[in-house]
Amino acid sequence: MAKLNIVKEGDPILRKKSRPITVVDERIRQLAADMLETMRAANGCGLAAVQVGKLRRIVVVEVEENKPFIMINPEIIRREGRQQETEGCLSLPGKWGVTDRPMTVTVRASGLDGKEYTVTGSGLTARAFCHEIDHLDGILFTDNAVRMLDPEEVEG
Repeated sequence: MAKLNIVKEGDPILRKKSRPITVVDERIRQLAADMLETMRAANGCGLAAVQVGKLRRIVVVEVEENKPFIMINPEIIRREGRQQETEGCLSLPGKWGVTDRPMTVTVRASGLDGKEYTVTGSGLTARAFCHEIDHLDGILFTDNAVRMLDPEEVEG
């Protein structure tokens, strides 16, 4: 595994649409492993491939320690409820905002075995799923923020 460089705000790649993955091969499995290592080293709970400079439709999310979700070509197929909570982003260090997201989402994706599955997440997990999948379409959390926070408003 290798720790990758996280692309920061201002890099035009963050606004590009990622390409679907048609074959889950060793390169994709290695990318997923490297993304997990990178996300964990940065103390994040999610990372999209575009954030490490790869325009591929793969995200990793880990809200509970050692229980990662690796989602290839993820698509939100159901949204329920509503939450307005604080979000940040590894590509936008020091920026925090309140976003309006669904309370619960169901995602259809493929795993590293190439098989399709669905997963439902609520609360922080739902926010992380939405946040990372947005990255695949060039959308940043600041685009969805109902209010950006001043640094002193953010709990440490």
